[in-house]
Amino acid sequence: MDSLFELLTSLNPWWDGQDFETGRPRLTYFQKIRRYLETGEIIVISGVRRSGKTTLLFQIINYLITEQQVPPRNILFVNCDEQDIALLDNPIAQVVDTYRKEISTSGTLYLVFDEVQNVKDWQRTIKSLYDRKKYTIIISGSSSYLLDSQLSTLLSGRYFSIPVFPLDFSEYLSFHGLEITNDPVSIASHKYKILPQLKKYLREGGFPIVVLQQDDRTKQDYLHAYYDSIVYRDILRVNEVRNQKALSDLLHYLFSNIASPYSYRRIKEMLGIDLQTVKDYIHFAQNAKILFEVQHFSYSLHAQKRPNKKIYCIDNGLRNAVSFRFSQDEGKLAENLVFVELIRSGMTPYYWKKKQEVDFIIKSPDNRITAMNICYTDAIPDREFESLLEFKEEFGDPVEKLIILTKDREQEVGGIRYMPLWKWLLFKDPA
Repeated sequence: MDSLFELLTSLNPWWDGQDFETGRPRLTYFQKIRRYLETGEIIVISGVRRSGKTTLLFQIINYLITEQQVPPRNILFVNCDEQDIALLDNPIAQVVDTYRKEISTSGTLYLVFDEVQNVKDWQRTIKSLYDRKKYTIIISGSSSYLLDSQLSTLLSGRYFSIPVFPLDFSEYLSFHGLEITNDPVSIASHKYKILPQLKKYLREGGFPIVVLQQDDRTKQDYLHAYYDSIVYRDILRVNEVRNQKALSDLLHYLFSNIASPYSYRRIKEMLGIDLQTVKDYIHFAQNAKILFEVQHFSYSLHAQKRPNKKIYCIDNGLRNAVSFRFSQDEGKLAENLVFVELIRSGMTPYYWKKKQEVDFIIKSPDNRITAMNICYTDAIPDREFESLLEFKEEFGDPVEKLIILTKDREQEVGGIRYMPLWKWLLFKDPA
């Protein structure tokens, strides 16, 4: 159809030699995508909305055209958030058929589908395209449904997954013109530039466009808009949410209580909804990649599920923009930041509590354990190291590292390593 082809032409400015925006480089992700391109397998880029996935896709398209000499018209980009595309019958097949009829090409074709989860039954169409062996396929999405069991079953062994997060601290500094290397001289000379930036990073988070804004009010406007978009597009639109007020109250409660234990029953009583609805709404928020539950550490899966869980969010700026908070609460924000960094590094953090509480327990593939507390001050209360020693006594030899992340204190005492949060964020060995 002519109108569909006109839409595709507007989405692919490189077809007629127009410039297009590629944004700031994020080399860790870019290099991984570039390496996976050589395999011919499907590349799946997932992450919370506005974390920079679309910019990465444009960077890869620019790389293909400028460095790999791929003819521009051999690359089809489709934004599946476009309503005119999402409402088509079998949208992906229609788009590819229209593209093939209207554009004369030879050689490998690159198909790039952004926010593909908006298309019904997209998995089967993508598999069909993959099976033809004519295309290199890249897809992105903002929901955990992107990697659900159906995708794993249909495309098992045929895709590489790349989770994308808002900016880490190193990227945040780079966006502000600070490039830090793991060199003692560089670290010492930049330390007092790094510390004020960490204070800002704790407050405003790492969504790329937000970080680039100069005005605090504009930053807040963006974060509110992001939150509304995520809740509408990735929770309400894809799930059967009958009580939107209860969902809104639940999300605000959890955002306001990051890094704190909570129980389903308490939330049920507070909101006046049934227990299954509480669990469903939290599950929806996790699928939208804005909230994450952390379970109690135990070697018994049954025992793991019994105690209260803790909640963390994807970005401090998003949390601060929408929560009911009464102070800056830097300690909670620091703990949330560490959680995000752990999952960014591929870890599955737990917490542990007996007489005292340990913020994070991380188990390595060889079953060695790191226990970590976050205390964003240099006057460390006794409970911070007492809880680590209690955990060590409970679990013994598998406990390999005991760490307290501080504001700027660095030493090792009694087998416990004290390390500044800023240094851990930049140069850490997470587990």
